Amino acid sequence: MSEYADIVLQSNCIFTASGTDPFAGYVAVRGGRILSVGEGPCPEELISEQTICRHLGNRTAAPGFTDVHCFFTGYAAGFAGVNLTDMKSCEEIVECVKEYAQTTDSQKILLGHGWDAELIHPTGTSLLDEAFGSRPAVLFANGCETCWMNQAAIDRYQFTPDTCYPESYVRLLPKFLGDRDFIIPEFKRYMKLMNSRGITSVKEMGFDRFCGFTDILSELEQENALTLRVSFMSQPVAEKMDLEYGRAMRDKFTGEFVRFSGYNQMTDGSVSQLCADLKEPYLCADTACAQNIDWERLRADTLAADAEGFRYSLHAQGDAAVSKALDIYEDCRRNADGTLVNRHSITDLEFSDPADLTRMGRLGVIAEIYPQIQSIADREGKLAMIAEHIGMERGQYYWNRRKMADSGVPLSCGTDLPLLIDDIPQSIYHAVGGYFPEGGEPFNRQNMLTVKELLTAWASGGAYNLYQEKELGSLETGKKADIVVFSGNLFTTPVEEIRSVFVDLTMVGGKVVYQNGDEEK
Repeated sequence: MSEYADIVLQSNCIFTASGTDPFAGYVAVRGGRILSVGEGPCPEELISEQTICRHLGNRTAAPGFTDVHCFFTGYAAGFAGVNLTDMKSCEEIVECVKEYAQTTDSQKILLGHGWDAELIHPTGTSLLDEAFGSRPAVLFANGCETCWMNQAAIDRYQFTPDTCYPESYVRLLPKFLGDRDFIIPEFKRYMKLMNSRGITSVKEMGFDRFCGFTDILSELEQENALTLRVSFMSQPVAEKMDLEYGRAMRDKFTGEFVRFSGYNQMTDGSVSQLCADLKEPYLCADTACAQNIDWERLRADTLAADAEGFRYSLHAQGDAAVSKALDIYEDCRRNADGTLVNRHSITDLEFSDPADLTRMGRLGVIAEIYPQIQSIADREGKLAMIAEHIGMERGQYYWNRRKMADSGVPLSCGTDLPLLIDDIPQSIYHAVGGYFPEGGEPFNRQNMLTVKELLTAWASGGAYNLYQEKELGSLETGKKADIVVFSGNLFTTPVEEIRSVFVDLTMVGGKVVYQNGDEEK
């Protein structure tokens, strides 16, 4: 007796991410897995009266996508405490927080979010000191790139508004990650956001021991409440790398939705801030890197993790940083063909030397690229910065994803969320078209990927990054039915118009977790 499909998706654009070009055909799903994929109409023997058939026309059906570099903790900070979005002045903020303070435990920190940093410009701590005294207050601006604090908060949590980024306010994270009434609904909202963007798997950066958030992930998995597959990494920030923690997490999380994925660490910073580590000095300053990087510690940690069978991700932006990260990986365990035993990666790769990308491919080091990063720049400003800082001759190697692909580097995609929020069509606009948000002439067109290459990186590349390519990442018989449907054909829509395409439907394990219009229900 034939197995009948629970759901059949019939489309003129089936993209499997398994090497084939998109085709007109079907995907049949049964029991949470892909029963069959093929060209043409779905065979009648797979369809019963109970089968749900969705005729998609020219809409694209593709595997669920993976974001390999997210910070839910940083995202959640943007929603902690009282909403200050409508405030027009510092005085209004203080009065709003005073009212909020009366509704909360007087022993707890006062948190707020959403005030407009372009409109309001707090100076010093005096207003908050006078209003709240020894009770710490931290009020995040929209985007969480800055905050307003009183002196009590600065003293207790050891960061300032000038250093308002997650690695700096790591001591504050347990305050809201441990608030179950806040963080569980917020994580569920986060999962729905990601599902609405076609994201079905993520790799989350959790500082040190993730502030105990893994207990909540465990509970949600046991309750079958997860609609997002979560692999998480430990990023040493306030503490040293903890291999015992890694071993415990690897043993604990062996289920379908939560896994431990190793360790992550920053190296250098951005070219724009003179913090990228460069092989040649900046043109505008007498330095090749304006920050100190403890490469010996990074090497020791990476090799120790590698010896234990853990993978390591090094976030590198300058050509020297990329090269030094590869030097470390050269000393890791290798297979007989010279490739690494563990799937180590380099994140960001803002500016790189083509010779190092060749080496990267030879080692099998995974690239975690940010295909939407161009969306937060403008052409005039970005090109002026590149010309001033490194010159346009070196600038031709900015965002050089073409060389990565041609060198056989395994590609995967991330957003550094909340820096960027996942948008697959937008990523095509920038990483395939090479356009800045305002359009016009593409930048470094020679470095761009094809639509097929980029979507493959988002799908099967992400699954490979997470060691889950046997179960996820492509539309193939027997794999888990994580599927996304877009409102248009991602391959035939002109790249200049691609940003108008959106996600229509997302399935995780054969269950619909998002449909366009859900937000209005």
